[in-house]
Amino acid sequence: MGIRMRCVTRDVRRARTVVLAAAAVGLLTRMLIAANKPGPADVHIFRGFAEAVVRHGPIRIYEQPLPGLPVYNHPPLAGWLLLGLHELTELGIPFGILIRSPASIADFFCALLVFEIVRRRASLGAAVACGAGVALSPVLIATSGYHGNTDAVAITFALAAAHLLVDRRSPSAAGVAAALSISVKFVPVVAIPALFVVALRAGRPALLRFTAGFTALIALVWGPVLVTVPENLMENVLEYAGGSWRLWGIVRFADVLGLPDSFIAFVQGDGHFLFVLACVAAGVWLALLRPGQLPVIVGFTMGLLLLLSTASALQYLTWAAAGLFVIGFWEGAAYSCLLGLTALLGYQGRSAVRWSDPVLHLAEAGWAVLAVGLAVGVRRILAAPPVPPPRGTTEDPAAVAAPRSPRPTGSPVA
Repeated sequence: MGIRMRCVTRDVRRARTVVLAAAAVGLLTRMLIAANKPGPADVHIFRGFAEAVVRHGPIRIYEQPLPGLPVYNHPPLAGWLLLGLHELTELGIPFGILIRSPASIADFFCALLVFEIVRRRASLGAAVACGAGVALSPVLIATSGYHGNTDAVAITFALAAAHLLVDRRSPSAAGVAAALSISVKFVPVVAIPALFVVALRAGRPALLRFTAGFTALIALVWGPVLVTVPENLMENVLEYAGGSWRLWGIVRFADVLGLPDSFIAFVQGDGHFLFVLACVAAGVWLALLRPGQLPVIVGFTMGLLLLLSTASALQYLTWAAAGLFVIGFWEGAAYSCLLGLTALLGYQGRSAVRWSDPVLHLAEAGWAVLAVGLAVGVRRILAAPPVPPPRGTTEDPAAVAAPRSPRPTGSPVA
């Protein structure tokens, strides 16, 4: 038994090293792009945001008019991040590189995280393929290395929260990671209820520790803004519905079918909350049925949010990329390659929010690939045995690895 365990440990280390190497290559590729390409308009917009944060502070910025800039719709932690990045420019580092570094670094850690999640639920070979897939994902390289923004950071923290809660039995750290995810970009809020459901099912001590970690970080980061400028925060961040472009998904298809402008205006306005609630409900339902599959459920929920999104932007394609690799290698690879091509062509156009007809058609095909991948994800989640969430808070990863579920037909190959 001891010899067998040592062999397994050695195999895991070797596999982890392969993923680490792929993640390093992916990070280098992203940073080379960031250093040699000017990036889209968002790079310049974030530079303007950073300068505004320096002038007004990361709290008061929400109440300030920002001439020449769009609405500042980023959660409080983003302001502190921009403040730090601006300080680094004093060392001579170009802001265009700095603003794309957080997402690129997040992808590095996300590749390792996906490997750890998948190896507990499928073969070691599948875990290597999925981890390397995240590291070398064309859509993630394009959105993180060229575009920047903070979407990849938020997704990484959301997946980390699920992994820490279920696989590592560390509810306090999971709560902190969950709070960080919505403090840098608000979109993972759809996955937060599922995390609380699993924490509740894990027992009162786990729920209390998860809630304590979550609440402490929220109070620290969001508290000053909520006390100082609550109405501005609500309007700019919590009620933000995205742009009005008709480029993706439901809105795109409604436009193609000639549905009334009033319907499109509704789904892009108050109606978008219905789709958000649908994502929350799906995540909670799956978490109640299969709490041990929480990392897969979080990945699925973020993909569903993109599928049902009534807003569109190329960086939003980040939301589903890592989650689909958690579902399966082929699902993740198909999405990453097709939407990576979409992003590449989209960024070569006149504007990242004005897509040519070929890009629009690629996005339509990518939407269908995403839908199929999510359907496969639901099937695999429900096919897993209904193992309850682990109780206790031991930090020993060897002692807390989630039970492997039988690999269903069509799951990642070794």
